[in-house]
Amino acid sequence: MTDTIFAKIVRREIPADIVYEDDDVLAFRDLNPQAPVHVLFIPKRAIATLDDATPADAELLGKLLLATASYARAQGLAENGYRTVINTNVHGGQTVFHIHVHLLAGRQMTWPPG
Repeated sequence: MTDTIFAKIVRREIPADIVYEDDDVLAFRDLNPQAPVHVLFIPKRAIATLDDATPADAELLGKLLLATASYARAQGLAENGYRTVINTNVHGGQTVFHIHVHLLAGRQMTWPPG
């Protein structure tokens, strides 16, 4: 596993407010929330960016998205709606190079996002 901050969270080397975990996916509250609900979903096996994903990663990426949607439904966020974001590389806004899905909810989202 890489040595990103997210890898350290998976290894429990640094604390996080973990809200979801299964064999493949871990989710925790963002330290700099951009909405009332801002949770990051990460695969436990590191993939640096969406651009680095291969066909062999398809099942893991599917699990990542399904875990995000399942959590949103369980938290009552699905009815009003929520936004999912995957930033890729520097110009895409990615700052931690361990693929992750931002789940944002609890307020009206605007478009374009910025």
